[in-house]
Amino acid sequence: MDVHFNYVHVSASERLEQFTKEKLSKLEDHYDFIVNADVYFKTENSTANNQGRICEIRLNLPGPEIFVSNNEENFDKAVYKTISDLKRQLRKRKEKMKARAK
Repeated sequence: MDVHFNYVHVSASERLEQFTKEKLSKLEDHYDFIVNADVYFKTENSTANNQGRICEIRLNLPGPEIFVSNNEENFDKAVYKTISDLKRQLRKRKEKMKARAK
C-alpha cells in the first residue's frame, strides 16, 4: 500500500511516519482491498482541553473512500484513535461486501 504523508504547520517526523506505516500495514493485512492512504498531520492553535494535534487519514478503496480525523493532545494518540476508527469503518465495509457477494 502506498502511504502519502502531508504536514500542515508541522515539521516532518520519521518516527511518526514509521509508527503510522506500522499501524496501517496491520490494517492492510486484514483488509487487502485498501489501495492507498493519505495521511495528514496538522496543528491547531487551540488551548481547549490541551488538544490541537490532528491526524487525518483518507483510505482509497473500491467504492467510496473512508476518511477519519481525530484531535488529541499528541500525534501518537491521534494516530491510535484514527486507526481504531478506521478499523470500525473497514469492518462495516467488509461486512457489506460479503453481504453483496451472497
